[in-house]
Amino acid sequence: MTATFRIGRVAGVDIGIHWSWLFIAILLCWSLAAGVFPETNPGLDDGVYVAMAAVAVPAFFACLLAHELGHARQARREGMVIEGIVLWLLGGVARFAGRFPSARAELRIALAGPAVSAVLGVLLIAVSVLVPLPAAVDGTVHWLGYINLLLLAFNLLPFMPLDGGRVLRAILWEIKGNFTSATRAAAGIARGAAQLMIFAGIFLAFAGAGLGGLWIALIGWFLLNAAEAEAADARARSALAGLRVADVMVRSPDSVDAAMPLDRFMAGIVLASRHTAYPVLRDGAPVGLVSFRNLPETAASWPSATVADRMLPLDQCLVVSPQAPLADVLPDLLSRPERRALVVEDGRLAGLLTATDVLRLAEVSELVAQSFGQMTARPASDPVRRAS
Repeated sequence: MTATFRIGRVAGVDIGIHWSWLFIAILLCWSLAAGVFPETNPGLDDGVYVAMAAVAVPAFFACLLAHELGHARQARREGMVIEGIVLWLLGGVARFAGRFPSARAELRIALAGPAVSAVLGVLLIAVSVLVPLPAAVDGTVHWLGYINLLLLAFNLLPFMPLDGGRVLRAILWEIKGNFTSATRAAAGIARGAAQLMIFAGIFLAFAGAGLGGLWIALIGWFLLNAAEAEAADARARSALAGLRVADVMVRSPDSVDAAMPLDRFMAGIVLASRHTAYPVLRDGAPVGLVSFRNLPETAASWPSATVADRMLPLDQCLVVSPQAPLADVLPDLLSRPERRALVVEDGRLAGLLTATDVLRLAEVSELVAQSFGQMTARPASDPVRRAS
């Protein structure tokens, strides 16, 4: 799950929003103001209900963020690096660099978020019940407590990428002793549940449930996509295990000087080599990446501009070390529009890494592993086995 919008940092962690969160925020605000609050707190003005919703939705956002920060804090205790938090349709996702240290570490990290939601839910419900508050405030606080407990229950469902699915994977990992096998099993369960939700939601929609059925189908669709992504990530990590960036990168890639005019760049380099992106150097040191995405639409402005004017600066590029584990770099590589990383060592360009090369290697490695497994699994009566 990658962020569509970046909104800042909290406790040193990058916070982003997936486009699906905007959808749920708008739907939630409308639902609270038009239905939930008028039912739970009757007799108030319409403007009060809108104000309650306007407070409740950002507060819910904060609760989700606290939930994910619970995961992040425990992950740091386990020695992991947090790449960021992304809020999306089903809550939030804390993204970690590298693999979990152990099954028990993943279990502790997975349970840390629900623990935060449980504390928030109980605390807010207690405040609503025990503290005399104005009707509008009491209704908002009570709903926040209720929604945190509902979030807790939903997140503990054993379907990846929900926390319950990660708990299930951690348990399977501890039993099986294999992270990839556990991920495939947990993702398979999530995939089946998601497909069932989609079919059930569509059936309910046609049976008269209307928006409620479509909502179930939509959640199932997102769960299905997320489960497929988890399974694909596990397969890629397994295929790329033990490999470093230096094993796959293009060494001595075609590069371009930052001061070169765009017209000379197009005529002298692009037309000759026909690559779509090039590292940009200044005095031999990498300073950025230039691709067709950065070029003006018309050639009229090319003679008056240089490569430096149109490059993606180094601080906005994905920069990796030649010794970085390839499996850890792949998620970031796939999330970048340019799908390339500059490989830098001691301030010098060591190579260029492309998502295409990494995915091709992962695919070939997986096919080889599957073929080897099929060969070793053949019975003695197999004619190919006897011939060898």
